[in-house]
Amino acid sequence: MYYDALRTFVTLAEIGNFTKAAEQLCISQPSVSLHIKNLEKEFDTELFLRSPKFLKITPTGEILYERAKQILSIYEQARQDILEHHNDVKGKLKIGASFTIGEYILPSLLADLQTEFPGLDFEVLIGNTDEIAQSVRLFEVDIGLIEGQTNEKELTIHSFKEDVLFIVGSNNDPLASKKGVKISDLQDQAWITREEGSGTREYLDHVIRSNGLKVKSLYSISSTQGIKESVMHGMGLSLLSQSVIEREIQHNYLSIIPVKNQSFKRTLSYVYSPAMKSKRNVEIFIEALIKKWTI
Repeated sequence: MYYDALRTFVTLAEIGNFTKAAEQLCISQPSVSLHIKNLEKEFDTELFLRSPKFLKITPTGEILYERAKQILSIYEQARQDILEHHNDVKGKLKIGASFTIGEYILPSLLADLQTEFPGLDFEVLIGNTDEIAQSVRLFEVDIGLIEGQTNEKELTIHSFKEDVLFIVGSNNDPLASKKGVKISDLQDQAWITREEGSGTREYLDHVIRSNGLKVKSLYSISSTQGIKESVMHGMGLSLLSQSVIEREIQHNYLSIIPVKNQSFKRTLSYVYSPAMKSKRNVEIFIEALIKKWTI
């Protein structure tokens, strides 16, 4: 079993120094060298380029690094599952969520789960859709919640909720005073949206392309709250999930720009590696997700 060698390899790849890797692993430097040597022999490849001044991982080392992280994660999860009783719901569940879901939709589900399973701890990683899908593939999280789809072929994806979006502007925006605007009224507007890789950005790009809209300017902000603040200050329009703007609309901080004969809807999905499907905590989470939101 090459578990210890793989753990040493991942640590060395991340730290980039034999002495510091040995200190972190609480083993000798010769042991670190031996682990790397054994792996290079096993895979018949050079994993690092070495010199007195630098240590650089090779292309084949990069391949092993990504897979080694997955192997170590599966090993640790298997050990945790074996230690836990099959019917006990306890321990830690690592959840990845895109910004809209993680900040505005997921918290209510976690509150329900905490009440029902007090022994279950949560660790939530929030990022854009592409980042979360990658975290799931690398086993950095147990399950991911994303907006739209993913191109990660190693993952299983299922829809769990329909999400309605609205175009919003400042209360002083000329379009806000109209009872209904035409899609043509959105020509030559300034837009404020998320960065590339975000599900919200992808959806706005689709709306702009499919309606042939000319864009005056496009500001990218990697923060949903930052987008809302910018819209409130009259910097432009945005297309945001209903869950994101509920409070601002209620308190009259933002205005919905109603577009005649147009609705903006997308699906929210959960993604996981097939290796995670049988994990008890993941099963419980998926069951609660489906029970709370059924499309």
